[in-house]
Amino acid sequence: MAGQAEGFEWSQLPDSSIRITHHGKPATTLRGGRAAEFLADVEDDDPQELMARLTGNYKRGNERMAKFHPRNKGR
Repeated sequence: MAGQAEGFEWSQLPDSSIRITHHGKPATTLRGGRAAEFLADVEDDDPQELMARLTGNYKRGNERMAKFHPRNKGR
């Protein structure tokens, strides 16, 4: 599927926080309730899509239209 998330990995740290990396670079760290929620959701959902949503690194579908917006003219 085009635009599918890939390249995300996660690991649980000793303090129970979750570190999410994208192509080996740190993307975000989840702590407390967000980390617990992630662990519960990662088993049910597509892990790549879930991590993409949590890091904000995903396509929204409007990138092509945005280049025609008046504020982006001349760039």
